[in-house]
Amino acid sequence: MRSVHTAAYRGFLKRLVAARRAAELTQTDVARALRVPQSQVSRMESGERRTDVIELAELARLYGRPLSYFVPREVKR
Repeated sequence: MRSVHTAAYRGFLKRLVAARRAAELTQTDVARALRVPQSQVSRMESGERRTDVIELAELARLYGRPLSYFVPREVKR
């Protein structure tokens, strides 16, 4: 099945999951910190739900990463 996401967005999703795992957090841990259901975190990581900039800033803080980690300087389609 072909992805509906661009290569850049797929890269973002991979970095999102990698950052959570590097922080040694589960989706449940993240959901508790953000005060959202675990299913919302799962949908963000799978690309089923877009992550807004405010959520991304909170995730970056939680994971100890700069925003630039998630969004590279050059975005290729």
